[in-house]
Amino acid sequence: MTTPTTSRLGPVLRHWPVLVGVGVAVLVILDMAAGVELAKLLAASAVVYLGAAALGKRSATWPVFFATLAVILAADIIDEDFEATWAVLGLGVLLGGYGLVRRVREGTRSDPAGLPLQSLAMLVFGAAATIALFVNATVGSFLVALGLLGHAAWDVYHYRTNKVVSRSLAEFCLILDTAVAAAIILLTFTSP
Repeated sequence: MTTPTTSRLGPVLRHWPVLVGVGVAVLVILDMAAGVELAKLLAASAVVYLGAAALGKRSATWPVFFATLAVILAADIIDEDFEATWAVLGLGVLLGGYGLVRRVREGTRSDPAGLPLQSLAMLVFGAAATIALFVNATVGSFLVALGLLGHAAWDVYHYRTNKVVSRSLAEFCLILDTAVAAAIILLTFTSP
């Protein structure tokens, strides 16, 4: 038997990734001094998708997400002067390499939406994150914001097709990417 409280919470619980995405976005935004510092978030977004494709399991999506989070936190804790984006991109290279070796060893062709497309996306989003680190802070911030908005579109595509990553992660990531990109744009336009 369903209680009135349970039935009212049903839609909320069904879209828990939205709530988590909003919460994480708020935490990221409150800690943000400049948008360019979130190049690591842009790189991590692509690494999660590449990792799921490399492992060949949508169920690997959230563990790969937590692995990228751990890499970012470890890099920040170990050396605050070290740019965590490099560590995240290194994880992406390792996962992509593993996926390629796995594909060759198993002798199977992957779905074109899998490893090949995610590798291309990793190159695009990774390049945007890297370039953002080498240009002035304003241009870099806008580049990160545009990259995150591009990744939000990537999230919508994957949510709708239900391929490569879990729908819950695509939903979460869509909210996170969009909210953080909007905050970066607002912060960059209002900064002196």
